[in-house]
Amino acid sequence: MKILFILLIFIFPNLANAKNFNFKKIVDLKDPWGSTFIDKDNILITEKGGDIKLVNVDNKNINLINHNLNFLEHGQGGLLDILFDKNFVYITYAENRGNWKTSTSIAKANFDNKNLIFKNIFQANPPIDSGYHFGSRLAIKDNFLFASAGERGQGMIAQDPTKHPGSIIRINIDGSIPKDNPKFKGKPDWLPEIYQIGIRNPQGLTLSPFDKKIYMSNHGAKGGDWFGEVKKGENYGWKILGWGGKNYSGIPIGPKWKPGFTKAIQYWVPSIATSAITIYKGDEFNEWNGHALITSLKDQSLRKLIFNDLTNIKEDIIFKNKIGRIRDIQVHPDNGKIYFLAGDSLWLMEKS
Repeated sequence: MKILFILLIFIFPNLANAKNFNFKKIVDLKDPWGSTFIDKDNILITEKGGDIKLVNVDNKNINLINHNLNFLEHGQGGLLDILFDKNFVYITYAENRGNWKTSTSIAKANFDNKNLIFKNIFQANPPIDSGYHFGSRLAIKDNFLFASAGERGQGMIAQDPTKHPGSIIRINIDGSIPKDNPKFKGKPDWLPEIYQIGIRNPQGLTLSPFDKKIYMSNHGAKGGDWFGEVKKGENYGWKILGWGGKNYSGIPIGPKWKPGFTKAIQYWVPSIATSAITIYKGDEFNEWNGHALITSLKDQSLRKLIFNDLTNIKEDIIFKNKIGRIRDIQVHPDNGKIYFLAGDSLWLMEKS
């Protein structure tokens, strides 16, 4: 029996990992999308259908917060990511631009636990009649706000830097334009907010607390998911490149990579449907410090990447098929325990 268990661990290492964790459902939600801790006890959560909730992770109290966002729940769109920083709340959402046209927009508000009065600080143009590929995640570095904007199912629009969809956006936290963005540094045809192009449906974006770089994940087509670094003025290649994936019809899209385009750190073919990511820093799983944690929707897994040596990347499946489709991940600011938005719930993962 002992030999059989050892063999199972060797063949399925994630089985051994899963035994070391406890999973606790904190509260039930409806289509949760984004989350952000405001302190050690409370986490702000968006639901795609339009609600913003403040959840106390200790007593499980849920406070519904009013807001003034002009959003449209359409397909994959609605309320998306949310980020708390220095008593401000930033949010990405599918803005209703009329006649079923929407854009991935960013708004900002002073934090209030009863009513959030948002003001737009970015609006992706042109507005598009599509319910696909909004992105969208947020990260702040040095008073710059980074955001990922999906290509809305429009493919080659991601190669057009005169349009926002399919790009990484970089603006100042007040919505103004940084003077060192690519438009002002050798890319005069680019829109001033665009930092990088050639992206399909980027649902993960995070600042590493270690090397201070911005990393992202991209949800590919039928294959071609990846994790990589955000790089100024560069091009990840969509839809010239397919990153190893195919159209849903089965027809190959293009090469996995070729010179002249940014190369991702890790690819997944077939697709695992990558979603939110983080570079772990904390006490609960201190052996993971500096490693990337990658969540997935279709694969319903949490994966760990050790990527400090890009010639020898190591990947481990931490768990799979435990809590459903995983949309977001947050690390507790004090104890390092991990919280997930998965299925229709907020979950906690801690060591056994």
